[in-house]
Amino acid sequence: MNGTMMYDALTTGSLIEHAARYHAGGAVVSVETDGSVSHTDWAGIAANAHRLASALDRLGVAADARCGTIAWNNRRHLEIYFGVGSGGRVVHTINPRLTPEQIAFIVGDAADEVLFFDQTFVPLVAAVKGHLPTVKHFVLMGPKSDEAAAKIPGLLFFDDLLQSGSADHRWPEVDERAPAALCYTSGTTGNPKGVQYSHRSLVLHSLSGNQPDGLAIAARDTVLPVVPMFHVNAWGVPYIAAAVGCKLVLPGPGLDGASLARLIDAEKVTLALGVPTIWMGLLAALAKSGSKAESLKRTVVGGAALPPSMIREFREKYGTDLIHAWGMTETTPLGTLNNLLQKHVGLPAEEQNRIRQSQGRPPYGVSLRLVDDTGAELPSDGSAQGNLQVRGHWIVESYFGKDKSALTTDGWFDTGDVATIDPDGFMVIRDRSKDIIKSGGEWISTVELENIAVGHPAIANAAAIAARHKKWDERPIVIAVVREGAAPTEAEVLAIYEGKVAKWQIPDRVIFVEALPLGATGKVLKAKLREEFGDILWQD
Repeated sequence: MNGTMMYDALTTGSLIEHAARYHAGGAVVSVETDGSVSHTDWAGIAANAHRLASALDRLGVAADARCGTIAWNNRRHLEIYFGVGSGGRVVHTINPRLTPEQIAFIVGDAADEVLFFDQTFVPLVAAVKGHLPTVKHFVLMGPKSDEAAAKIPGLLFFDDLLQSGSADHRWPEVDERAPAALCYTSGTTGNPKGVQYSHRSLVLHSLSGNQPDGLAIAARDTVLPVVPMFHVNAWGVPYIAAAVGCKLVLPGPGLDGASLARLIDAEKVTLALGVPTIWMGLLAALAKSGSKAESLKRTVVGGAALPPSMIREFREKYGTDLIHAWGMTETTPLGTLNNLLQKHVGLPAEEQNRIRQSQGRPPYGVSLRLVDDTGAELPSDGSAQGNLQVRGHWIVESYFGKDKSALTTDGWFDTGDVATIDPDGFMVIRDRSKDIIKSGGEWISTVELENIAVGHPAIANAAAIAARHKKWDERPIVIAVVREGAAPTEAEVLAIYEGKVAKWQIPDRVIFVEALPLGATGKVLKAKLREEFGDILWQD
């Protein structure tokens, strides 16, 4: 017989078993819904995951059933990740910021048999319960509550389920290609679509996405995933954390800057992950409190473009490196991460900062390409701008419940982003194809205009949109939120664009608002802004 190698299926159960065996005492800190803080470890998480899986067996929940969650980042949610997924079922995380109608649609489309939810969401679940015919078991993530039981007849309680389960339970043998998790897109256009992740894709995503040029999480790290566990599996952090056994800090519902600043200092967080709006709030809170967040060495930023001014402020004031990343629900989500190459190490700080503004390079397992509107491939020369397409080991092939492929005829997924890619593979998102501005036949990037606006010391946040124009079809305008205590004029903000973009790309107007409308994943709802302000230039 020729020499062979062992085969062991790539499953999420193997991740939590590794954590329990080799990092049993690794701390897991959880901020609960009531604001209290609980402490456990990876051995405790694994034991409770086994108890949950055996309890679901006893309830008669089907082996491949979808089990929904409406929950914050906390210890019980982590136990559900592994107790459901590794137990041969599918953990379906649901975004509570969606409308009740969207939530009912998603639960029905997934045909969830179990629905787990935090105390915060008892009123929401009580209101939509009558529209969830597939759900057989409603489970409150906590101890018994007579008040909650009165609102939801037949309610089960997570802590009771654990007591009925067995820590001696063993994970079932599952095919590594079997589904383990399910997330839905945010549904900004049409109904949300389900993306189902296999055990194999999640493990490969954990291994390759955590390379030194990826998230680079080590056992010695203390990791704070501010990105919600209902948003693309918290960018895969729960699985990666189990694989390396790091200390994991779960922030619960308190995602404001002041709460995060206190948590970072109290738990000595070394790495945090979240969207730019979260870090804007943290910077404001740090400035107000005087904290230097001395333990925080790295922050991964994704979900929206990273303002260059934020890179400088974090590094110069707090000694924290910001790592730009890009991905989407359909990419599990890690598609690119921005870490410098060896040739960049000796460059001046400003030149390094310029490179760090891109969304970065793909890790092993992901390939990128650009195509024009006819499907012809464009060069990766840093200047050719085209439609970004992706393929790889953890990229969607078809949406949940759909027979039709989600790919192009030659096997690539079209992201809906417009981008450039340089010869080293550094990718820059120029815009979403639906957001980019076409003025007089020429393209203007809203991302670039927003980054410049946020660089103004008086601007806390900004969004650029296309406004209809009689002569040029579309012209850019900026909707801006002013920092507390500041009072810039429109002319002062427009002046910052001089010399940074071509004169014809300078916005026609700056409109000041108290807040930008945010969607379920923290992204600015530009469709609402276009609806409100899209005709503001029509009479000019």
